[in-house]
Amino acid sequence: MQDNWLAAIPKAELRQRIGNMDQVAAVRLVTLEEGRAQGMKAAEFYTGTGFGFTAMASRGLDITAASYQGKSLCWRAAVGDSHPAYYEPQGLGWLRNFFGGLVATCGMTYAGAPCTDQGKELGLHGRYSNTPAAGLSISQGWQGDEYVMSVQGQMREACLFGENLVLTRRVWARMGEDRFFIDDVVRNEGYQTTEHMLLYHVNGGWPAVDAGSLLISPSRSTRPRDAEAEKNKENYWNFEAPTAGYKEKCYYHDLVAEQDGTVITALANPGFNNGEGFGFYLKFNLRELPIFTEWKQMGQGDYTVGMEPANCHVQGRAQEREWGSLQFLEPGERREYHLEIGVLRNAQEVYRLQERVQSLLQAKAG
Repeated sequence: MQDNWLAAIPKAELRQRIGNMDQVAAVRLVTLEEGRAQGMKAAEFYTGTGFGFTAMASRGLDITAASYQGKSLCWRAAVGDSHPAYYEPQGLGWLRNFFGGLVATCGMTYAGAPCTDQGKELGLHGRYSNTPAAGLSISQGWQGDEYVMSVQGQMREACLFGENLVLTRRVWARMGEDRFFIDDVVRNEGYQTTEHMLLYHVNGGWPAVDAGSLLISPSRSTRPRDAEAEKNKENYWNFEAPTAGYKEKCYYHDLVAEQDGTVITALANPGFNNGEGFGFYLKFNLRELPIFTEWKQMGQGDYTVGMEPANCHVQGRAQEREWGSLQFLEPGERREYHLEIGVLRNAQEVYRLQERVQSLLQAKAG
């Protein structure tokens, strides 16, 4: 899905034609200065192909925006970019500071619905996305014949007499490509066994999501989360126009992986712009993130579809504990998680991905 035309130009020839690499590709640190975003630090990437995205350092290096040649990949919530100082941890207060965006990370010690777990009141989706990065650094330069740009930082969730987890995140991309990568390492730096829930809330928006768009996924089966999702469940994979009064639906997918555990899912609009087509894919490893939830929200303004790989379900920590599926990190233990997100630039790339997924499902069925 990458032709990498710019990177195909020999390094020596390219360097002779430009004075500074930021003429074609770069990452730069900026500070936002307006409204609820005042004082927030962000790393802005552009790769030279018309693809660009923002990793918000003040919000856990989550990806708050991404676009390709003027077309957004993600849905942006009405709140927009908002400083973590506005975070409300109780109940559903997380939603008041939810920017939407391409990647909003949920965790690290709890995620999903608000609940009371062993006497502790836990709000929606945890603290991670409202945690600023420490030890922030950017890097850009040639690695052999590839020009690589990255930003890295650490997010800590800690409490006196409680947990002490640190997530080190590196977000990076290569010049000439329409994709980026997130590499996360979570480590328990405390001295007690600690609950560990992590979910990546990947929020697709218009024009990737529209009437006639579809979810492409190697799904053997799907299971509705609740009675609301039971309604019209056979159409979990295709999407309608914005609908007044729509109530969110969530589906758990049983995915088929490649030999190495890799899974690719996508949100695609093959009919966009009179059949030109547009969308984006998400690649992750089912061995790292074994649970995949689809969040379908066709409301007016709140118009998005979430692809959510995770190590947990979305019904909260108390329910996860009751099911016996709650994950833990022992003192000193670490886990790694890897995501790749890239553009489907046209209908041909959409159809090729559909064929790849269908071939995988047929091979596993045989």
